[in-house]
Amino acid sequence: MPSNPLTDPDWAQKTVDAIDRWVGLVRDRTTRPLIALVRGVVFAVLILTGVVLVAVLGLIALTRGLQAALDAGMSRDAAVWSSYLIIGGIFLLVGLVVARKKRPDEDL
Repeated sequence: MPSNPLTDPDWAQKTVDAIDRWVGLVRDRTTRPLIALVRGVVFAVLILTGVVLVAVLGLIALTRGLQAALDAGMSRDAAVWSSYLIIGGIFLLVGLVVARKKRPDEDL
């Protein structure tokens, strides 16, 4: 037989405990997965930013190193455009390989 809330001395504590359980259940099923998703997105953006930064700085270093190496045998202007030509050729070859792998041989 249910007790009368007015005569039960623990009715306030039981009510607070029930509300706390429901709030905890809702939080565990909604907020925690959302926090994990947002953390994943933030870490992915940070990693992607770092990868792009390293790639750009690596390309700059490669270009400057190639210019310094070519500077030994030719003028500065010729070394600069030659380094651009060499790196452009490398990008062209990489692009052709990627484009070739995109389509199977029977589609050509």
